[in-house]
Amino acid sequence: MKSNRFAGVLAGTALATITLVQVASADELRMSWWGGDSRHVATQKALEVCGAKHGHVIKGEFTGFDGYLEKLTTQMAGGTEADIVQVNWPWLPLFSRDGTGFADLRQLKGLDLTQWSDTDLDSASVNGILQGISVSTTGRAFFFNETTFQKAGVAIPTSWPELEAATKTIKEKLGDDYYTFNAVKETAQLLVTLAVVQKTGKDMVDPKANRVAWTPEELTQGIAFLGHLVEIGALRSQKEEASDGNVNLFEKPDWAAGKIAGSYEWDSTYSKYADPLQEGQMLKPVPMLHVEGAGTDGVYRKPSMLLSISKNSKHPEAAAQILNCLLNEPEGIDALGTSRGLPSSKVAAERLAGQGEPEVRAANEIVVAASGPTVSPFNEHPEIRGIFIDTLEEYAYGQLGAEDAAQQIIDGVNDVLAEFD
Repeated sequence: MKSNRFAGVLAGTALATITLVQVASADELRMSWWGGDSRHVATQKALEVCGAKHGHVIKGEFTGFDGYLEKLTTQMAGGTEADIVQVNWPWLPLFSRDGTGFADLRQLKGLDLTQWSDTDLDSASVNGILQGISVSTTGRAFFFNETTFQKAGVAIPTSWPELEAATKTIKEKLGDDYYTFNAVKETAQLLVTLAVVQKTGKDMVDPKANRVAWTPEELTQGIAFLGHLVEIGALRSQKEEASDGNVNLFEKPDWAAGKIAGSYEWDSTYSKYADPLQEGQMLKPVPMLHVEGAGTDGVYRKPSMLLSISKNSKHPEAAAQILNCLLNEPEGIDALGTSRGLPSSKVAAERLAGQGEPEVRAANEIVVAASGPTVSPFNEHPEIRGIFIDTLEEYAYGQLGAEDAAQQIIDGVNDVLAEFD
């Protein structure tokens, strides 16, 4: 195996004490997951009712997120993972480089896959082999402070040219210390990605070639787009943000006061950004803004998490029955509720319609309805993300031009991808 990127994880966990679990009998299965107390309680209740319905007993193995990857890595290396495993979507290249890390869910009769869109199924497939099922779908959405725009007498923008015009008006009427948008680190990376995807219709990674799908010219345009937003005063540069200590957006006084009037964030995080706003201000999710010549919405949409079935399970069909109950059957749907977000399963979404915060649902509906190519998990590989973000910082500091930055990103990302050939 060429890749040694995750060797440290394997080595660091190989010496950990492994609790031997008795091999599951026909009516005894295991399920592992991470989460908080509310998710633990909901999942245990769901396993109880689904087990009773289908004649199985399921042992829950749960923890917080910290340490879960290390534990799962140890189990996967030794073939001792649970029958049903909660998996973070970006981990697919780690555990299933060729599509054989987990059971192929398409081969199991107990799971009704018609409840998921082709996009959901493609996002969880490796080499066309379905390695997990999306529990919920999340994506980046635009949030704007409606109060700030109303105060300046301008409408919330529906395109980037409208945002540019609104920026000029807001600064003239409210002050130069007002900004219409925010893009720092990961958000800056995804904003550049959005611009390129909208123009090209291509995700960053070509799944067949396992290399960057964008040309240097295409990525250069995306980086220059970010630079243009800084030049017109729509957003502060990474250099300016660093001088303030790179404080999280939702912790900034200027965000709370409406002086930063928009951002591009995960749909599920609406409350994290709305709650800090000063009294009387309203944050609104809006449809995707488009660059000139866009051929697609370019939505960055992914499974928030997957449920997979172990290829080592002695009872894969029984595991499939339980998995289907959790996500598609009334007993499991009601017990889980929205403890893992708004469900991707069509029947679950219909049954839970109206639950959850209205603004979160509105943002999620925008994400689900938007168009765009299937996003590769490699977009969130830590080294690839680091290369992208670090290079954009060099660009922000004037150490690289847009063309050199684009080439540096492409070369660095391709070096990482090559280790997964």
